[in-house]
Amino acid sequence: MIDQTHDPKLRSWVESANRPDCDFPIQNLPLGVFRCAGEGRSRLGVAIGEFILDIGEWLSGNTLNGYLALPAGQRRDLRRQLSDVLKAGAPQRHLHAQAECQMLLPAAVGDYTDFYASIHHATNVGRMFRPDNPLLPNYKHVPIAYHGRSSSLIVSGTPVRRPSGQLSEGKFGPTRELDYEMEVGAFLGPGNELGKPIPVAEAGQHIAGICLVNDWSARDIQRWEYQPLGPFLAKNFATSVSPWLITSEALAPFRTEAVAHDVPVLPYLQEPGAGAIDATVEVWLRAPKMPSAVRLSQAHFKEMFWTLGQMVAHHTSNGCPLRLGDLIASGTVSGPEKENRGCLLELTWKGTEPLRLPNGEQRTFLEDGDEVILTGYCARDGFARIGLGTCRGVVLPAI
Repeated sequence: MIDQTHDPKLRSWVESANRPDCDFPIQNLPLGVFRCAGEGRSRLGVAIGEFILDIGEWLSGNTLNGYLALPAGQRRDLRRQLSDVLKAGAPQRHLHAQAECQMLLPAAVGDYTDFYASIHHATNVGRMFRPDNPLLPNYKHVPIAYHGRSSSLIVSGTPVRRPSGQLSEGKFGPTRELDYEMEVGAFLGPGNELGKPIPVAEAGQHIAGICLVNDWSARDIQRWEYQPLGPFLAKNFATSVSPWLITSEALAPFRTEAVAHDVPVLPYLQEPGAGAIDATVEVWLRAPKMPSAVRLSQAHFKEMFWTLGQMVAHHTSNGCPLRLGDLIASGTVSGPEKENRGCLLELTWKGTEPLRLPNGEQRTFLEDGDEVILTGYCARDGFARIGLGTCRGVVLPAI
């Protein structure tokens, strides 16, 4: 639903929010959890320009779970109230500088599910191991996923320790093939009761907003352990999440038609309306000896084979209950060209085609000290550009 809160002419009394390159203009208003310097308590806030407005007047608690529990209509009402408070001409309020605050995970996450929704990623990875038949027979019929580990979800900026594990028969040690995965996540609520599926036409009411997700992966551990049951220790050591929840209401102008399927999907996955989100996502790498970060890839979330709504409908189709605060992730966002590939496994084709960095270094997989930075934004003619924030993490040596 597009309304006055999306008006590109709308301006804020917070001057930094009116800059053309600002991630958080008044048309965005993402929500998060922060802690002021020197304070032990956490607060709920909305990002506006380079600042944060405490929204304890409208929402209580120390996570966004209370917000996730609200019906979609009440979430829209809150957005309108915040827009009115922050628009030009409204009385100015006390703000907190983002640079002086610590950001926390947006929600208390009970369960985390990671999907495999990019047909380009699935085809590339499949071609590495099954050149003549890269896509498995079920891929175009069913959204594939595995259950992750919510206890190892970490907020952007938290360092990631290189994990150890079984690398092959009789061999245990630190992974030598540490990788990132550029993903888009969605925080869910209010959820459904056990035994009651969420119809795909209603799935959007349970998607409160999106974030950026880096599902760090140890490829050598993964290669040894994933048969026959899929990802385990190669994936659950760390998953980084960006701190700002970009609300579904802010994303309304960027809804678009999903990619066409050449194989008809079953009725319970036939989504009405524009189910995809037109967001551009990028991966940047800062190596220890490089003065600035270099962009490794850029991809488009609208090209995913399965939408977030289809993921929710399929996840609950057997009666599985989703709870407020649950997180789902899209799987690696990749596209048809090499510059669209959202992980090093694809970019360096299993480590056989190294990337050359501007300082002359090469990368096949991540080295200690590397910082991976995920960014993203939505842009469309006639609307203000909104940012998805950043999700970053530095690789620490194994213990």
